[in-house]
Amino acid sequence: MFHRVSKKELFDYYFDQSVDREIFERACRKCYLPSNMILLQLIDKFKKEKKKAKFSFSVSGVFIEQCERYAPDVLELFKQLAETGYVEFLDQTYYHSVVSLYPTREEFIEEVRLHRRMMKDLLNKEPSVFENTELLYNNAIAKEVESLGYDGIVTEGADRTLLGRSPNYVYRVKDAKIRVLLRNFKLTDDIGFRFSQTSWSEYPLTSEKYASWIASSNDQCIIIFPDYETFGEHHWPETGIHDFLRAMPEEILKKGNLILSTPSEVLMRHKAVGELDVPETGGTISWADIERSTSGWIGNTMQWAYYTTTKELEPLVREADDEEFSRLWRDFLISDHLYYMYTAGGGPGEVHTYFSPYKTPWDAAVTAQGAVSDFESRLRLFVVAANEPFIFHRSKAEDYSAGVRAWSLKGFASKIKEIDTQSIRFHNTSGDFETWASLSLRDNELAHKFREIRLAKIEGQKLKDAIHQAAAKRFNEINKSTQTSTQLF
Repeated sequence: MFHRVSKKELFDYYFDQSVDREIFERACRKCYLPSNMILLQLIDKFKKEKKKAKFSFSVSGVFIEQCERYAPDVLELFKQLAETGYVEFLDQTYYHSVVSLYPTREEFIEEVRLHRRMMKDLLNKEPSVFENTELLYNNAIAKEVESLGYDGIVTEGADRTLLGRSPNYVYRVKDAKIRVLLRNFKLTDDIGFRFSQTSWSEYPLTSEKYASWIASSNDQCIIIFPDYETFGEHHWPETGIHDFLRAMPEEILKKGNLILSTPSEVLMRHKAVGELDVPETGGTISWADIERSTSGWIGNTMQWAYYTTTKELEPLVREADDEEFSRLWRDFLISDHLYYMYTAGGGPGEVHTYFSPYKTPWDAAVTAQGAVSDFESRLRLFVVAANEPFIFHRSKAEDYSAGVRAWSLKGFASKIKEIDTQSIRFHNTSGDFETWASLSLRDNELAHKFREIRLAKIEGQKLKDAIHQAAAKRFNEINKSTQTSTQLF
């Protein structure tokens, strides 16, 4: 930790690209390449039939980046799937993060917009249905997704949410118009977890048997939504999983009461039959583990510590206004880092262990927390972070919670230009600027300069310019002395 490394070298310093490449290329060989070819062949086989073969994907931005870096041929196959017109791509968070759980939604909205832009640029698609990271869902998340223009959202058909109702219907969100599609976790997990389990009473699972289970339902729709790595990586090719994937759509389409549809087609075809109420406090659901809650990512103290550390870096990252720092922070937000720290045992623990490149959850936690602590130190040095934020307001009676906050000298120098002169006059007269510089920044030189400005008794724009110039000049002096970056202003 804390070696002299340039910003451009930090990604390779924090993240092990050799391990990333090894795992990704293995998944390509065993899953992505053969499975994509099977789907393309199925689409071609049925494109002239009355019933079509249709599928849907949700892929993160960082997955696409890894395709570009390690396996362009896989990315080309995904483009071909998109071009068929029979595959729908959903939107999600670009960095596959859990930022939808943050009390503020700024980062969540930005990641969704980044993903939407990628879908448009790469696949010429504009998704109308959203799937949040790991199917994390509550009323507040759904309403935010609705405000971003989506018609529907996919989440888990958790029993504690449905209260005895079937997941095989379209529902609407409480006090909102956006509709919800629910994953049938039993039928999905029959493939995802039990397909190669020889002790399972239904082993072996054949495509004929599986199609008959689906056909026995008289409900609106059945959402089968597994990890794509199910087909070749979780269940290796020698289990027969690719033969199952190849045969399953045809067996389904043989049934008179069944068709294959994309999520948006389901929403066009069916109205909501009831309301889904998932409160934000204590009610959030996901598709993970037995609890189907947030416990897979923030269920123990190691996970909570890492989650809190990365979350609380957000204002400093934004004040840094630096592309490299922003990208690194978002890479630290990827949900997998938290997933590897899961410590509960049993079946869920085995699943978490299978995906992890670490020997133990404690190894994962120490490695991730060490890396993000190193990153935090470099970020704080870069922005000249304060111990406490400066909160701009106009009078002592004004509500502090509504004030604009500056968490660093760099942030202060930037935000002072946006603050109205009445607020600046109030803080200058009260001596707040010099107090903050002295006590929170621990910078007596800047505090002395702010005191000189106060005693000069200048007003209006001249006062604003003087405060800004003093802060900017001091930031550049400190920044230059630490040799962390070029000048800001």
